[in-house]
This record gives sequence, C-alpha cells and structure tokens, in this order.
Amino acid sequence: MEEKRKYKVYKIIMLVVLVAFITFLCTSIGMYELLIKDTEKSHMLATTSSNSNIESTLKRYRTIIDKYYLGDVDEEKLKEGAIKGYIEGLDDPYTEYISKEEMKDYLDDTMGNFVGVGIYMVKNTEANRIQILAPIKNSPAEKAGILPGDLIISVNDENYTAEDMSTASNKIKGEEGSSVKLEILRGTETKTFELKRESIKVNPVEGKILENEIGYIEFSSFDEDTAKDFKSKYEELQKQGIKSLIIDLRNNGGGIVDEALEIADYIADKGSILLYEVDKNNNEEIKKSENNPTITLPIIILTNGNTASSSEILAGALKDLGKAKICGTKTYGKGVIQQVLTLPDGSGLKITSQKYLTPNKTEINKIGIEPDEKVELPQEVKNALTIEEKDDTQLQKAIELLK
Repeated sequence: MEEKRKYKVYKIIMLVVLVAFITFLCTSIGMYELLIKDTEKSHMLATTSSNSNIESTLKRYRTIIDKYYLGDVDEEKLKEGAIKGYIEGLDDPYTEYISKEEMKDYLDDTMGNFVGVGIYMVKNTEANRIQILAPIKNSPAEKAGILPGDLIISVNDENYTAEDMSTASNKIKGEEGSSVKLEILRGTETKTFELKRESIKVNPVEGKILENEIGYIEFSSFDEDTAKDFKSKYEELQKQGIKSLIIDLRNNGGGIVDEALEIADYIADKGSILLYEVDKNNNEEIKKSENNPTITLPIIILTNGNTASSSEILAGALKDLGKAKICGTKTYGKGVIQQVLTLPDGSGLKITSQKYLTPNKTEINKIGIEPDEKVELPQEVKNALTIEEKDDTQLQKAIELLK
C-alpha cells in the first residue's frame, strides 16, 4: 500500500515536470521565432545604414516596405519623394527638383507669362516660411494689398513651409478667373486674401520723366525680352529730352542673367568686364560688354533689401565700372546662379552651379551690395510700392544727386 502511494506521488511529480518542460519548450520556440524576426529586421536596417550607396540603400528599404508595409505602394510617388528628399538634403534654398507636370509652368514663369495672382516668392529659411519678395505691378496680389516681406502661411487652408515652395506655387496658379485663398503673416498680424487668378504679364518695363529732365525706368524682374523693352523705354524717354536716368531696382527679385548683362552692355564701355562666373572647380567664365555704349547719361540705381540676383549683377557691374551710383539700402545678397536641366523623363533640376563676382571680384552671396548713398524710407512707410513720390526719400535723394 505504501509503495502504491509513493508511485502515485512519483507520477504526479513527473507529470508536473513534463508539463513545465513542454511549456518551456513552446515559449522558447515562440521567443526564438520572434528573435529571428527582430534579428532579421535589425540586420536589414543595419546593413542599410552601413551601406553608403544610395541605390543599394533604397533597394533595402524597398525590401522592408514590400515585406511589412500594409498599404498600397504608388511607385511614382515613391520615386518622386525619394528624388525630392535627396535634393533637399543639399540644404540649398535655390536648388530644387521640378516634376514633369511642373516643368511647363516653371518655364512659362521664367519666360514671364503665367496664370496666377502675380507674386515673386523666396524661401525664408529663418522663419521656415515662403516669403513674398514682391507683388507684380498691377497684378491681383498688388491690387489686394499684398506687400514685400509678407509670409505665406496657407494656400486654400493648407499650410506650407519654406520647403514646400514649389508645391505652394503650383497651388497658387490655376485656371484664369478662378479664385485662390492666401493666409498671410505680416509682422504679428494674420491676414486673409481671396484673389482671382489672371493671365499675368510679368515685368512690364515702365518709365516716366521726373523734374529736371530726369528719366525714370522701373521693372520688377528680368524675364525674356526685358532688355529689349528697357531699351525701347529708354529711347522713348530720350526723344523727350532726358538728361539723366534713374533705374529703380527696388523689389526686383532677379531672373534671367543674360537680360541683366544685355542692359549693362547698353551702358558699359566695349570690352569692360561685367561679371565673373565661378564654378565648383574655381574655373572662371568672364562676361564682357560686346558693344559701344548707347546710354551715356549720368545714372542712379535705386536698391533695397529685396533687390536680388540679376538685379545685383546689373547694379554691381555698373557701380564697379563707375557707370552708376547706388542709392537706397543694401541689396538682398543672392550671389549664386542656377541653371535648369531637363531630364530624359521630362522632369527638371534647377541647380546652383556657379557663384558670381562683380567686375572688382566682389562677393555678393549672403553679403549684398552696399549703396553709395544709404537712404532709408520713412519709418512709417516700409514699402517703396505704396509710397507717394514726394515722400519717397530714396527717390528724392536720387533726384537731388542728379540735379
């Protein structure tokens, strides 16, 4: 009887041990499978991060996406997102990827014609916002009261940052007659504008005669035919007997470099160096005046903090060559040149490829050009676009200098 009881206890103990062993075995197998999966993930990511070849890296991430991602994969969006991110990694506010769909609009803008509200924009990296460089004269934006320095918060209630400038630009454009809503930050005040899109003729070159037979020419960008239009406007004023000239480049955001050089060619002596273009290998390309000057009058150029790019090329060349004096405030400081490359698939890359130096080999980028006569606008004005001529201290100083 005693032996039977001992045997029964022994069976119970063995059963408990067996159950514990089976439980341990099952748990171990489960943990092993989980460990294998985690190790596999870690290995894939570790291999990815250690591989500096971008193509291999993207392939490995694609393997992970194919294996684990729950949603549908849009191949074109993946490719475009990868390219945009890659280009943005350069951290250059002027270099950008342009999709195939965006290229036509971009080229139309460069040539000076598009449907939109008429604003020039730049990336304000400090505020991480899109900044209005200037509204185009007589455009819906100017008529509505949008000003240089305004920051775009949203387009049609969708928020955008500086990195989204191309996307926001395309959202602002649209069918002629349709409307777009812009939310603007001006200082600490938020303003909303409902604007109707129009066909915009960028850059009308405008001119008039001021007191003392002083000619005045103003335009807001350098686009296709700007130099030709400038020459026509000058000849029109010349026939009316002007004896000196003011070129107003305030709030002129730049544009096509060759147009600026052609205007400089009208004024500089033949053979004068107008510009040095320097590439990444320090190779210099020298741009010179090719013709005898057709404009020999005394010249004052008006500038401000929104005078940028090709405007600075023209102002810097004429200042260094002694062909013009600059009046106003320091320029923006964009001393780099971009070229647009069209890729086989129809997309494009606007890439910073050169920096430029003035004839005296002065650096402009992130520095700007100091005026010969520094003149601020009255504190209550802040904007040359809305000021009356009599209150425009910069213009009045230029007139005084030319008397």
